[in-house]
Amino acid sequence: MDLPLFFASVCSCHFPFSLFLFPFSLILALDPGRDKCGLAAGEGGRVLAQAVVPRSRLAAVLGEWAGRFAVDRVIIGDRTGAAEVRQEVERALPGTPVSLVPEEGTTLLARRRYFQDHPPRGWRRLLPVSLQEPPEPYDDYAAVVLLERFAARGPESE
Repeated sequence: MDLPLFFASVCSCHFPFSLFLFPFSLILALDPGRDKCGLAAGEGGRVLAQAVVPRSRLAAVLGEWAGRFAVDRVIIGDRTGAAEVRQEVERALPGTPVSLVPEEGTTLLARRRYFQDHPPRGWRRLLPVSLQEPPEPYDDYAAVVLLERFAARGPESE
């Protein structure tokens, strides 16, 4: 099934299994934004899929991912657009627990993670990555960072 997304991939594990305190729960993480949202689905210490989705398509993509994955919980970054995205998630996935996760520092960590997976090429490899901006949206990597934080914190601390 092709999803109409800016960027989607099935990827390898981004965080160690030991961080995941509840290894058999599938968690859907969202990094909300005004124009687009980053999504990441993780289970058992593995990131199963990640994508950057236009905000206008979020409800449809949530429905598609709910059919593709058995989502046990949704976590949402607590900054820009969190309240609106939470309402959309609760409408699209009724009965699924939704939690807010602190978002501070996720953009820098997401950019670093992006460049680990997509190292600069050509003359750009001569520049420090801290001075570069990825050539495509990387909100999905911010969702992966949120997933890691929630896994490290555990659901009990809500």
